Amino acid sequence: MTPSENTQLSFYQKAGELFYTVAAADGVVRKKEFQALKKMVKEEWKDLDDFEDEFGVDAAHQLEIVFDWLDYESLDAEECFESFEDFYKEHPTLFSKKRKDLILKTAHAIAHAFAGKNKSELIVLGKLQLLFNR
Repeated sequence: MTPSENTQLSFYQKAGELFYTVAAADGVVRKKEFQALKKMVKEEWKDLDDFEDEFGVDAAHQLEIVFDWLDYESLDAEECFESFEDFYKEHPTLFSKKRKDLILKTAHAIAHAFAGKNKSELIVLGKLQLLFNR
């Protein structure tokens, strides 16, 4: 059974929430963290699959759109992680090994983008790794 288009689009949106969580873990989202995400989208995510949003744009751009919107709204990082975690548990088939590896790679790139990984970011990365290992 193939996931619906809405579910596929939600995958990218929830991943964007997760990446915001990593950047906002220390209470400040820095420009370098957003730039790291944009670089990963351009170099890695756009080639992941052929899924597009309702406007014909590669769905990988949802990662940036959601991240930017959450930053603008200054949403709580912990709530965003919980939202991602709930989605992950509801749709485990969307998370192939390839997708999980790319999520982890992107999360680490964001965390490392500004002065290396800090304690708050390491905690989020650890929680994500535990979630994926269940």
